[in-house]
Amino acid sequence: MAAELQALAASFARHLRAEGKAARTIVLYGQSVRFFADWLAVNGQPATLEQLTRRNLTDWLADLQAERSPGTVKTRYRGMSRFCRWLVDEDEVEVHPMKGISPPTLRPTPVPVLTDDELAALLAACKGKTFENRRDEVLIRLLLDCGLRVSELCGIEAEQVDLDGGMVIVTGKGSKVRPVYFGARTTQALDRYLRIRSGHRWASSPTLLLSQRGPLTPDGVRERMKVLGARAGVDDLHPHRFRHTFAHDFLKSGGQERDLKRLAGWTSDVMLERYGASAADERARAAAKRLSRGDRV
Repeated sequence: MAAELQALAASFARHLRAEGKAARTIVLYGQSVRFFADWLAVNGQPATLEQLTRRNLTDWLADLQAERSPGTVKTRYRGMSRFCRWLVDEDEVEVHPMKGISPPTLRPTPVPVLTDDELAALLAACKGKTFENRRDEVLIRLLLDCGLRVSELCGIEAEQVDLDGGMVIVTGKGSKVRPVYFGARTTQALDRYLRIRSGHRWASSPTLLLSQRGPLTPDGVRERMKVLGARAGVDDLHPHRFRHTFAHDFLKSGGQERDLKRLAGWTSDVMLERYGASAADERARAAAKRLSRGDRV
């Protein structure tokens, strides 16, 4: 009997957890297998290992490219490729089913950084003394001051926050731990939040950021960004815009690239180039204007 893809995907997820992969990574990789299985079903084929062929994978990716963004297609490609590699390692298949299938080309699109007016409007949208108001201000300020990934933000524990030192310990990709730093206004926002948090129904939870149902999740943060963005009139607000803004501001202000890599938790210069592109463009434009030879003759 042919092995079901979903059953294999469950074993794959257990393998990823044993490797210490981030929960979000496990979800994304699993989605690739599930979406491929759904595609097989729509096309009248059983979702079994026998159907994991180069032809089916090529057709699936082609359909994705016609319907989804390049970034989404690349994410699905990466997840399925990792699944196929696991199948080879586990002797479920002899040859990597995606061998010879090139990854989709991803043309980088600039992510707009947040302006001072937009940030002021977002903070104004958090104005108030309720638990939600104070927590939402902490969300905005920690994302802005520290350039955190949303998973890092949600993973912060209350005892890891050092208000007097203006720092907090976060756990990034690959379970790598690093300190990040925040300013006086973020310290004040955290102090206010921690005081009101002490009376919350979930105050005994080690997680810093709470919702009415328990620890705040990455999806919960994304939902709050939509709400706050709508209130402030900021379109397409998501947590990663703060990370881009953090990198932009750091480099624009003269910060060193090596320091930015450490603060952002990057091990590759590729990410530095991607996130620092807007600041690099701005510095290049300013330099071009300063050195414009035509204005001196």
